[in-house]
Amino acid sequence: MAETVQTFCRICEALCGLDVTVEGDEVIDIKPDNDHVATRGYGCLKGLKQHKMYDTPDRLLYPMQRVDGELQRVSWDEASSSIGQKVRDLIDNHGPDSIAMYVGTAAGFGVLHPVFAAGFMQGVGSTSMFASATQDCANKFAVAHQVYGFPFTQPFPDLDNIECLIIVGANPAISKWSFLQVSNPIRRLKEIEARGAKILIVDPRRTETAKVAGEHVFIRPNTDVFFYLSFLHELLRTTTINRAHVDEYMTGFDELCAVAEAWPPERTAEVTQIPADVLREMVRAYRSADGAALYCSTGVNMGTNGSLAFWLQEAINAISGNLDRRGGTIVSTGVIDFAAFGKKTGVLLQQNESRIGGFKSVNDALPGGILADEILTPGDRQIKALFVTGGNPLITMANSERLRDAFKELELLVVLDIQPSETASVATHVLPCTSPFQRPDLPFVFPLMLGLQSKPYLQATRAIIPPKGEQRDEATIYVDIANASGINLWGSAVAQRAMELAKRLNGIGKGDTQPSIPQELLLSGLLRATKQGSFKKLLQDKHGRLRPEHEPGSFLGKRIIREDGKMNLAPEVLLQQTQKLESDFELERATKDKLKLITKRAITTHNSWTHNIEDFVSGERSTNHLYMHPDDAARVGIEEGNLADVSSETSTVRVPVKLLSDLMPGTVALPHGWGHQDSKMGVASKTTGVNVNLLAADGPDKLERVSGMAHLTGILVDVRLAAGALNPHHWSGIGREAR
Repeated sequence: MAETVQTFCRICEALCGLDVTVEGDEVIDIKPDNDHVATRGYGCLKGLKQHKMYDTPDRLLYPMQRVDGELQRVSWDEASSSIGQKVRDLIDNHGPDSIAMYVGTAAGFGVLHPVFAAGFMQGVGSTSMFASATQDCANKFAVAHQVYGFPFTQPFPDLDNIECLIIVGANPAISKWSFLQVSNPIRRLKEIEARGAKILIVDPRRTETAKVAGEHVFIRPNTDVFFYLSFLHELLRTTTINRAHVDEYMTGFDELCAVAEAWPPERTAEVTQIPADVLREMVRAYRSADGAALYCSTGVNMGTNGSLAFWLQEAINAISGNLDRRGGTIVSTGVIDFAAFGKKTGVLLQQNESRIGGFKSVNDALPGGILADEILTPGDRQIKALFVTGGNPLITMANSERLRDAFKELELLVVLDIQPSETASVATHVLPCTSPFQRPDLPFVFPLMLGLQSKPYLQATRAIIPPKGEQRDEATIYVDIANASGINLWGSAVAQRAMELAKRLNGIGKGDTQPSIPQELLLSGLLRATKQGSFKKLLQDKHGRLRPEHEPGSFLGKRIIREDGKMNLAPEVLLQQTQKLESDFELERATKDKLKLITKRAITTHNSWTHNIEDFVSGERSTNHLYMHPDDAARVGIEEGNLADVSSETSTVRVPVKLLSDLMPGTVALPHGWGHQDSKMGVASKTTGVNVNLLAADGPDKLERVSGMAHLTGILVDVRLAAGALNPHHWSGIGREAR
């Protein structure tokens, strides 16, 4: 008999409440939870069809190990023993840093998975950690560490009270909000505008967000730092800054002002293509509002100056008096004051240094853009083994074809996933994991520990369907691999033995079900430790439990963990980076007539996850397209439907063209997450889209210095009508025979 249960989505930050209908061991329908305390009956197309991704015929069911060049089914004991022996040998012969881990986005949307993955690496004693954040958001963590003292201190707009919201390089109508949980972003934007607030969207494309609310302002891709410099210049010129407030809560104001002196709007207009009078009007709207905020996301983050741009944004919000105030930007707390916890324990505050390039780690992770070099470059600490957990770096990382070659040199490549991805196709071991619907959970670290929610609440969910085949949760997998490797999770023999005992006790009376640590018990312990009651008690609030509202005025002078307790407006590491602004400006002037490539999202795709759902990739959606402004297409002799060769300094890809007048002339867009032809996914492997990240450069001299982020948007490209043949991996979008 069918039963409807309440849970919440875990494929993006919105965490929408869901009513899931289960019959037997199958999910047969998903609808939004109309009674949810925060998400109010909203669910996106991807979230409402996610069960089709989890239930595909090629969903991973059993451990696989490469034998004589082919992945073959093995037992869990065989897989764990093989992996463990190799880990032990590599540690003994090459040191712990020869073992590396890449933590993908999917790992971050659970609570236990990233904790146990990190615990495994701590047990190994390795600092060779990499994460997907260095593709899309590490700049925010790196800047927060410098400015506030803690990487997870992330102010967010007070959407309920704001009077002027300037959105730069973000498209929440499609991609949802980043670093903030906001359900139904279109409705929220319309509500903001309906109460009389002003919304401005700064983007190289007239996005879906710009079409539903606010005013749109075009900006040339990858010139955001110059926009922020002129915004700061104009704000300082036209506003009487409250120096008493600034001096009480901040340091470095004079140094910050000096950075902006050389960048009036008339000067930067040449490269941003935002007229000086338009920028001045934006500043006027911002400074005259009773509560305003600048907000940015990946369109800024993934450029060559993502850290400088985000720093300037945070500084503007602070000195204008909008930080830590109603209607401005807020720094909330989750179930604990996580920054204070970090200061006490050192969590996320240790900075390791990469062997290649000397990059400082951000949130304990080194830049993904040097991973290939770390594998291919001989010497001390050379990476010999890699664990990929909850990610697919051969699609998501820069210069992914070079990375593929590097992965083939590894002695051990272990992939933990739910589907046979591109990365899994070259792995030595592939381990089948549970889906979000097959595990208990709490909201992930952003809402749970940081309170990054527009409406604060807490929710728990049980697993709503059991695992199939021999699927196991990632936390249990790391307990077993640690045991087989002769190491202790978190470097603690007590913790390791406790987890092994808990797993055994949890299996008593459960027949032949797959062994698992008692996940609900651990989650309940977390809740009790933070005075939130038990997991079982929270489950009774099946539509979520509201938490206290955010408290503007609770951050400055109270919760900044730097030694002086003040916000640093002028960190030395960022001031040093400003020395490259003049050369960057000259490069923009010299290339102002060249095309620049940005990425683009579709409502039916989510990074590289959802291309294995037939509903989402049927018909003309079976490939990505190069979007061009009609004027640009005409100039290079391309018409809609033609195949175009898109070339960067790194590579060339071939893709069909669509015309799009919403683009700023001089800008082309190519959606990311495609290029699944080498995977074993039945639907996705038949799509003909191309991996845009083939066009992005990797290597230490190509990365943004402060955060280690790769340059994934605003890439200079040439576009020509396709001719001749391409490298087999440069997918053409016209069928496998074209390879």
